[in-house]
Amino acid sequence: MTVDAPLWLRWMLACALCIAAFSARAAEVTVAVASNFSAPMKVIAHGFERDTGHRIALAFGATGQFYAQIRSGAPFGVLLAADHETPSKLALEGLGSKESQFTYAQGRLVLWSKTPGLIQPNAEILRSGRFNKIAIANPKLAPYGAAAIEVIDKLQLNAQVLEKIVQGANITQTFQFVASGNADIGFVALSQVVENGRVKEGSGWVVPATMHRPIRQDALLLNPGIKNPAAQELLSYLRSERAKSVMRSFGYEHQD
Repeated sequence: MTVDAPLWLRWMLACALCIAAFSARAAEVTVAVASNFSAPMKVIAHGFERDTGHRIALAFGATGQFYAQIRSGAPFGVLLAADHETPSKLALEGLGSKESQFTYAQGRLVLWSKTPGLIQPNAEILRSGRFNKIAIANPKLAPYGAAAIEVIDKLQLNAQVLEKIVQGANITQTFQFVASGNADIGFVALSQVVENGRVKEGSGWVVPATMHRPIRQDALLLNPGIKNPAAQELLSYLRSERAKSVMRSFGYEHQD
């Protein structure tokens, strides 16, 4: 004679099986993230972990530094670069999947000061020279730094600006120079000073995108992540409307 299990017991067993199946497919991926994308990526990572059950370990830094680390064997599964060139080089060198590469966001540059009203919505402060120090990211390592140099060249303001430059190793350090007052103004990522589409503190001039080459930020699935379901699903998640909405709130544009 067979005795049916109580309903509550069957329900608990079903839940346990669901949890076990969910845990069995969960994986973890280590992601190298360009410094400018730190704030939105923290939000996206939280949503990704909640929605998929996978886990993400985030490392933030300069794209040029990540390139050197990946070539030296760093076990990153995904690279979210601040440019297009670095993922392309890594793929050509056999360190990532070329088919996986895509532009996840397009960055914007802003001239920013912590002081309200100091920067008007134009480049007048650069022409006037009424500042002691201006911070930019290292143009050899950081695409935002290279874009800043392009803008200065285009405005023909090298003489007024170059001797006053303090250089950050990456865009995070550059922002810190301005936020701490060690530099009066600085070219930083719009995502660092914008919240819900508005500059949250101080004053800034959003540089027209036509004044420098597009800051096209590409993602790449690296060799350690090729068989990792968390890495693969993260790249898909970055294309989702949920992730794009987060990016827009931090001032990024994206390609559909």
